[in-house]
Amino acid sequence: MAFLHDPTFAVLVAFIIFIGLLLKPVKKALTGSLDAKIDQIRSEVDEAQKLREEAQATLAAYQRQQRDAIEEVEALLSRAQSEADAHKAEAERALEASLKRQEQQAQEKIAQAEANAVREIRDQAIDVAIAATSQLLTEKLSGEAGDALIAQSIRDLPGRLH
Repeated sequence: MAFLHDPTFAVLVAFIIFIGLLLKPVKKALTGSLDAKIDQIRSEVDEAQKLREEAQATLAAYQRQQRDAIEEVEALLSRAQSEADAHKAEAERALEASLKRQEQQAQEKIAQAEANAVREIRDQAIDVAIAATSQLLTEKLSGEAGDALIAQSIRDLPGRLH
């Protein structure tokens, strides 16, 4: 045990004790620093997780809004199409009614024109018949009695034919 009395050994033991005493606070400082860094990283990861969840919630909300907007646009298009179809059907009915009225008016005008033509032909036929009768009676009947009878017949004829 002579090495116990050796000054190098004493310096070595003192150095080991010194390192041992120095190691504890250094270890504590290093461990504390690492723990603090771990806690900071952990809080950053938690914050990132919260941000990610918020971003996903926001994305889901926007997707719902987009889906709702698409459904609303489709409903508007469907409603507009049905209104357009209704307006088209109404316009077709109005056009058909207008055409029927025009056709009815045309038929009435034609009937009126036919009635006027028949009346004009009848009036001309009456005038021709009166003239022919007048001429015939004038040729067949002579004298005062014939003249009086002819005049009376001519006066009575229009009333009998019309």
